[in-house]
Amino acid sequence: MSAYRDGDKVVVMVPSRLSKTEEEQWIATILERLEERERRRRPSDADLQSRARELSRRYLDGRADPTSVRWVANQRTRWGSCTPDDGTIRLSTRLRGMPGWVVDYVLVHELAHLLIPGHGADFWELVGNYPKADRARGYLEGVAAAAHLPLEADAPDDEVAGDGVHHGDDFPHEVAG
Repeated sequence: MSAYRDGDKVVVMVPSRLSKTEEEQWIATILERLEERERRRRPSDADLQSRARELSRRYLDGRADPTSVRWVANQRTRWGSCTPDDGTIRLSTRLRGMPGWVVDYVLVHELAHLLIPGHGADFWELVGNYPKADRARGYLEGVAAAAHLPLEADAPDDEVAGDGVHHGDDFPHEVAG
């Protein structure tokens, strides 16, 4: 028995040997489990804010203190962005459903930008405090490649460097993806 999303539909597969009553019971159980799993993997804005503060405490000595952290649907080629001047962080809704350690990486990246706007060695040293930074960056690069999004080799040098992150003087800062 299994269930998965296919666009706006949920596809549930159950053995044909089940009675109609058993089938209905199992479908209800599977849908309930799917909903619970999705709820855990799709934190609210308040959950993101709380998680960002915990990550700042754990990996940045609590120095990054975002004023708000929220999901946004208008970032089609970015995983996240921040505005250091007002302390806001935005994460693309495309991250919803990805493993928590990937979302955590994007949060740590944006939190580091609240402290250091650029992408110098000091910035990457901060991001490197997150133990799964390289793994998460590779995961996001794979997702971007599968979705045929521009990779660092496809963009002009002044826009993206070999880290897969948007560069330049424009803010809010954004993590490419």
